[in-house]
Amino acid sequence: MNDLRAERLQVMLSPEELAAVDDFRFKHRMPTRAAAVRELLKFGLAAAGVDAGAGVKSSSFGVFGRGPDGHTQGDPESGTED
Repeated sequence: MNDLRAERLQVMLSPEELAAVDDFRFKHRMPTRAAAVRELLKFGLAAAGVDAGAGVKSSSFGVFGRGPDGHTQGDPESGTED
């Protein structure tokens, strides 16, 4: 496990909340629910004016990059797809 992600957080969601997370995940082609929740949490904190500060994105782990059409496979830094 990455040292920056040493804490585990358990969250209970209603069926409607889970459907919203899954809709976001699939729309943005994210690999896991956890990645989608991290991204949504980051958006929510930024909207509230809170700097999350860690500076580590899910896309930094080399699974998906963030492009204009959402998350895509490829190099996260260059924005190119495989």
